[in-house]
Amino acid sequence: MSVAVVGTGYVGLVTGTCLAETGNTVTCVDIKPEIVDALNSGRIHIYEPGLEDLVKKNRAAGRLAFTGDLAAAVAGARLVFVAVPTPELPSGHVGMQYVNKVADDVAAIFKGRPADAPVLVIKSTVPPGTNRAVTDRLAARGCAHVAVASNPEFLKEGAALDDFMKPDRVVVGTRGEAATAALRELYAPYCTAERPFLVMTPESAEMTKYAANAMLATKISFINEVANLCDATGADVNAVRTGIGHDQRIGFQFLAPGPGYGGSCFPKDVKGLIAVARRLGLNLRVAEAVDAANDVQKEVLFAKIARHFGGNLAGKTFALWGLAFKPNTDDVREAPALALIDALVAAGASVKAFDPQGRANVAKLYKDAPASVLSYTDEPLAALDGADALVVVTEWAQFRNPDVAELKRRLRGAVVFDGRNLFAPHEEALRAAGFRYYAIGRGDR
Repeated sequence: MSVAVVGTGYVGLVTGTCLAETGNTVTCVDIKPEIVDALNSGRIHIYEPGLEDLVKKNRAAGRLAFTGDLAAAVAGARLVFVAVPTPELPSGHVGMQYVNKVADDVAAIFKGRPADAPVLVIKSTVPPGTNRAVTDRLAARGCAHVAVASNPEFLKEGAALDDFMKPDRVVVGTRGEAATAALRELYAPYCTAERPFLVMTPESAEMTKYAANAMLATKISFINEVANLCDATGADVNAVRTGIGHDQRIGFQFLAPGPGYGGSCFPKDVKGLIAVARRLGLNLRVAEAVDAANDVQKEVLFAKIARHFGGNLAGKTFALWGLAFKPNTDDVREAPALALIDALVAAGASVKAFDPQGRANVAKLYKDAPASVLSYTDEPLAALDGADALVVVTEWAQFRNPDVAELKRRLRGAVVFDGRNLFAPHEEALRAAGFRYYAIGRGDR
């Protein structure tokens, strides 16, 4: 099938590449020439395990191309995926300017050409009602013959290729059989009895995306609040998590305590869902509490640090392991590490940071910060040299088995603040080496 994908961000590039991998002819469109040039040279601008190799493979096979020319990309395409940003506005609402621009451009191309018209598939995360609004927008521009479908993505950064190739389910929202049939054919290689192709109204499909992310964010905020209560009562959140996770009604996924969730999806989507409800005169009290709890959770690590040092952090240096909001990505949007860096610097401390992938993106955000305040190292142990404490913020696999003797030798202060409970299996070794060990929801160790 001939497919066009508008937008080569995280969702667009993964979508286009995976569709090419199953034999479709895919043209991806981006308005930035430097991104198009890089992709055509086999270089990708985001980090996702396995994606760069898959891009190169499908480009070489002639199934995947990149261009800045929308008209050329959609010519002959049966489906045109919209995978452009939907940024969060200050009000919490979702910015629709890029989605609307694509709709306007498609209308200009296909006005008066009903026989050539593709199905416009909205892949971007958008509030309920967007499909209808885009349909009306196209009709007002003489393109009522362009069908609009909704096909939300459920990709986890760091595991996106598997999520696309082996989805839990594929959700589509359509109003016409032709659009349904085209999407059913496209997704046939990925769907089985265990991985169903679910057809519903566009509004239901749009709401499914928001409801899924809000539910997962709720689990994270809930276990974080339980962890804080464990700290106060002497309970161990690891034991509590085990006790409730084996309940099949609850499960273990998204039930690991930490310094708060981040990324491009959960914060924006929870706020977006709240904004949709308020526009309709409703209050989503659970979602509002989840959002507020997450903001507070991002302060927990700093509070532990401040208490340990008696509130006097001026002149202290902290080694920070992890900048990305989660492992296996370079995404630092809304990352808990950013809140911690801001708080430490505001308190007069300096930070030496290491992250396998997120360094460049953080450096862009803090481009004016002097090296004496915020610096970066090329390997994790170098960040420890002369630091008063180690703070673990992201659960990269390479952090899981620390050399305790090397930590003791390099750190100026024998204290670890473990925001992901990664070092819990090494707690006895840390204590034996004279470390003070602080975790999340396990009391002061």
